[in-house]
Amino acid sequence: MTVFRSLKSRNFKLFFYGQSISLIGTWMQKTAVSWLVYQITGSALLLGVVGFVSLIPSLILSPYAGSLVDRQDRYRIMVITQVVSMIQAGALAGMIFFGYNNIIFIIGLSLLQGIINAFDVTCRQSLMVEMVDDKNDLPNAIALNSTMTNFARIAGPAVAGIILSTFGTDVCFIGNFLSYIPVLICLFMMNLHTPVIEKPLKSIWAELHEGFKYVSGDKELSSVIMMIGISSLFVMPFNTLMPIFAKDLFHGDAKTFSWFESAAGLGSIVSAIYLANLKNSDTLMKLIMIAGGVLGFSLLLLSYSPQLPIALLFMTLAGVGMMGQSSAINTYIQTHAIPEMRGRAISYYIMAYQGLIPVGSLLIGWLANLMGPRPAVLIEGLIGLTATCLFVYYKSREVAVKTA
Repeated sequence: MTVFRSLKSRNFKLFFYGQSISLIGTWMQKTAVSWLVYQITGSALLLGVVGFVSLIPSLILSPYAGSLVDRQDRYRIMVITQVVSMIQAGALAGMIFFGYNNIIFIIGLSLLQGIINAFDVTCRQSLMVEMVDDKNDLPNAIALNSTMTNFARIAGPAVAGIILSTFGTDVCFIGNFLSYIPVLICLFMMNLHTPVIEKPLKSIWAELHEGFKYVSGDKELSSVIMMIGISSLFVMPFNTLMPIFAKDLFHGDAKTFSWFESAAGLGSIVSAIYLANLKNSDTLMKLIMIAGGVLGFSLLLLSYSPQLPIALLFMTLAGVGMMGQSSAINTYIQTHAIPEMRGRAISYYIMAYQGLIPVGSLLIGWLANLMGPRPAVLIEGLIGLTATCLFVYYKSREVAVKTA
């Protein structure tokens, strides 16, 4: 089938299968951490703090990670990050299992995971091109990777909801710890022919400067990175408030919260499957604009949804827009950046995408404390629509100048 064409590459198939299991565990843990923090503290602000510390390292470390990945063995880095992630998951599982529900330690372990992810995500994305035998299948591999991530986003919270209500949070964390075993097995079964890394002649700081100069000098790349940055800072952090929507606004429990996460994941997987079926990347800019509009409009409707089923419907549409925008931008960068700058170009995408979400999580946590969760989500929707309109206007002016 066309949608699965990149799986004929053995290395990518192993990566795909291993990560499919691990990411379910990751989303189980993410759901359990959010629920545990709100259960312990009852604070929207602390939910924002946990989101902040788990992603802020991407803002600070991603450019450095991109330069490191471009000059070191990417496969080795990926193995190391998976092992350290497994240790982190084990530490969290042990802490909760022995009843040490300390918010400071939870925040500290979330920060550690964020540091690991700054290197892991950049490495995995830049290694994708070396896992695929036919380079024409790269966009399909990126889309399938996104599909896998968002399938896990459905399955992980759904499983977490059952486990949380039946067994407790510690079982979710133990499950995530065990999920790293298949990943490591698949990694060791790979036969990757990574380029021979010669001793760098330039310092890593010089390469950092080169990466920034390249990305900022390319109008196409810089415009889409700016778009995902605005969305990550002011729009996508709406997810931070979903435990409040589930528990306080719709009077639910852990299972209700898992429905919100799964609804967003369902919408995301619809977008990912559509992108996986694309034969070429010519329509990516148009998709970025449409997805941005869908995301902003969905949040407007989600913010004042009167009933749970209606809220879940708009949460699904928000997932469609969020996935469509981020995955289309990711694919555009990977297919348009020159090979020797790919790691650094991707690192700026990771910085703008994952790095700014934690700042946005703090902002929306503060805004929700000030105004309430519904007005906060409404404001994010308005910002999303405004940013999309400005991006469409900028691109139309650019086309007009080229054709003049």
